Amino acid sequence: MDAGSGGDMRAPLAVRLRPTNVADLLGQKHLLQPGSPLMRLIEGEEKHISSVLLYGPPGSGKTTLAKMIAHSASRVFVELSAVSSGVAQVREVLMQAEKRRAENSKETVLFIDEVHRFSKAQQDALLPGVENRWVTLVAATTENPSFSIISPLLSRSIVLTLRAISDAEIAGLIDRAITNNRGLNNEVTISEQAKDSLVRLAAGDARRALTYLEAAAGAAASGEITVEVLGKAVDRVIENYDRDGDTHYDVASAFIKSIRGSDVDASLHYLARMLESGEDPRFIARRVMISASEDIGIADPGALGLAVAAAQAVAFVGMPEARIILAEAVTYLACAPKSNAAYLGIESAIADLRASKGGPVPAHLRDQNSGALRDSQIKATRDRSSYIYPHDEELGVAQQQYLPDALVGTEYYHPTSHGYEARVKTALEQIRKMLRKS
Repeated sequence: MDAGSGGDMRAPLAVRLRPTNVADLLGQKHLLQPGSPLMRLIEGEEKHISSVLLYGPPGSGKTTLAKMIAHSASRVFVELSAVSSGVAQVREVLMQAEKRRAENSKETVLFIDEVHRFSKAQQDALLPGVENRWVTLVAATTENPSFSIISPLLSRSIVLTLRAISDAEIAGLIDRAITNNRGLNNEVTISEQAKDSLVRLAAGDARRALTYLEAAAGAAASGEITVEVLGKAVDRVIENYDRDGDTHYDVASAFIKSIRGSDVDASLHYLARMLESGEDPRFIARRVMISASEDIGIADPGALGLAVAAAQAVAFVGMPEARIILAEAVTYLACAPKSNAAYLGIESAIADLRASKGGPVPAHLRDQNSGALRDSQIKATRDRSSYIYPHDEELGVAQQQYLPDALVGTEYYHPTSHGYEARVKTALEQIRKMLRKS
């Protein structure tokens, strides 16, 4: 999002400042290179893509891009709500698009926001229009399309991944929103501390930044948005949980942080808020599975199995009974011992790889049947006898090198003393001593 022009001054600030051209769009330059599929669509040159899935966080410009695709080539733009539109409405839109194409060769862009909320039947209803190119489907989702979109639709789509807006770009957007004549037109100012707070609250979401800014501007009696004014205004906005807007991510964040913090009562409160507001229980179940691995991990290895079983049961049973299944899983996770050691371990290992730390696999660990072994000299240095089979050792631990030379001695996993992981920690200390004797 960025400052644009035109529009009804009574419209929300985020709508008034919606970009009207590619140059003003923030954060998505990687999708807007000359000749890219998205640019060909926007410029009206792409004739072969019948479906585009815009996958990214809220406020990253998905709706804006859809409208650019529609308007840049004078296509007809039709928008459906994934929450309120049924199969009959989908079929009606496709019928009108087919008629429009037959009568005057007019293309129709069908935009569906939060498409992951569409049921399988609704997604199936889209297939004839996509396959026959009655419509150019542009669907936006904050959920991984691999999990939320049916295979036939996914296979006919190009998935474009949008990125969260950087803090620097959010800060620039706030400045322009205050000065722009389609924005706040210099009617308020904002302190540096308040702007820094707003950037943090936005968390890469341009629409959220503008929504909070507009609320704070309305509450700034003195004409200056201070940290105190911003805090009060944001609290009022967040109280209105909107399952189709941005604030449901605030509640989802509070939900996960309450589980992580072992507050079972708060965890159940936020679970209830999401369910009562119509949140997709599959969305909740996916986050419960992530929490089981990220926040509990080896402190209670059974947590992930229970979370996966809960997700499968939720998909099989559906609402309203799914609430009981989710409550059981959430209660278990909130009360479980916590450890993020496995999560930190893989992040550290990935960081080393991206910093080009590593090296060849030790010779005695390589595949004995690889093509490289055709070289007799290499084969001689990698004789099978050089690898020690751990199951032949009395304690099941072979004293030999496993990490590449450049990483010998590196420790990625640092177990805590919480729950089952305390036993792992004690055992691991002995294992590492045995390995390093080599």
